[in-house]
Amino acid sequence: MASSSTPAPFTSATVTPAPNARGVRQPSALRWPMRVMVVGYLFFLVMWPVGLVAKATFADGLGPVLAALRDPEVIFAFQLTLSVAFWAVLINTVFGVGMSLLLVRYTFPGRRALSALVDLPLSVSPIVVGLALLLVYSGRTGWLGGVLTGAGLQIIYAPAGMIMATAFVSLPLVIREIVPVLHEIGTDQEQAARSLGASPLQTFLRITLPAIRWALIYGVVLSLARSLGEFGAVKIVSGGVALRTQTATLLVEERYQQFGSENTVAAYTAAFILALIAVLALIVVTSLRPKETE
Repeated sequence: MASSSTPAPFTSATVTPAPNARGVRQPSALRWPMRVMVVGYLFFLVMWPVGLVAKATFADGLGPVLAALRDPEVIFAFQLTLSVAFWAVLINTVFGVGMSLLLVRYTFPGRRALSALVDLPLSVSPIVVGLALLLVYSGRTGWLGGVLTGAGLQIIYAPAGMIMATAFVSLPLVIREIVPVLHEIGTDQEQAARSLGASPLQTFLRITLPAIRWALIYGVVLSLARSLGEFGAVKIVSGGVALRTQTATLLVEERYQQFGSENTVAAYTAAFILALIAVLALIVVTSLRPKETE
């Protein structure tokens, strides 16, 4: 006689909930206090001072602002500022991309030291940068100043020195945006392109550049905003002579220290335009940058 076995009755067990997915956090009681702290910090440190500059700019209406914008010194200062910023950003873009590829794609002795030197402009005061350029390129006492002056090249108290100082202080911004992206994309696609016969230039233009384009654009915008607002290093190497080597930031300082409502309005107007250009550039890039999908 065959024995039949009856299955054990199903019993419900206590189910332990699975832990949260990686990177997903449950709402915390500190969430709203932390948000209030961050928003308050940004308000008192950034938004409120910038708002006061805008308020002071238009305190007497739009007429004084338009009159300040027609001032030849103000016009020249902004033209020089845009010119210096353009060349500094162009230099940092070319050398920034090349140095990023060098730091990520190649192994050589001293690579860590070079990576640390890239961050040097972030830790050194711009005043020190300007003084160093003055000691090297000054026409009278600089190490290379006499040679360059004899060749008809003037660096200090000229746009060339201002471009060098601005490019130095904004150098890391492009590199530090591109390097993490190069680490993330790896080298598989580049190696595949080379195996199919693509030249290094074709590989860069068709594979690498499209992959880093948004990091490059964001770094360029940050470098532009930094270049437009540079003051310390430019003040040392330029001399701040009106209608010759005076940028917009130097104009703000000079006019703010002078007496008269016209000078004060000109200082606030120049400061407001500099802040407006930087904010608009960041807004445009942020809006155009593709959103990350979770």
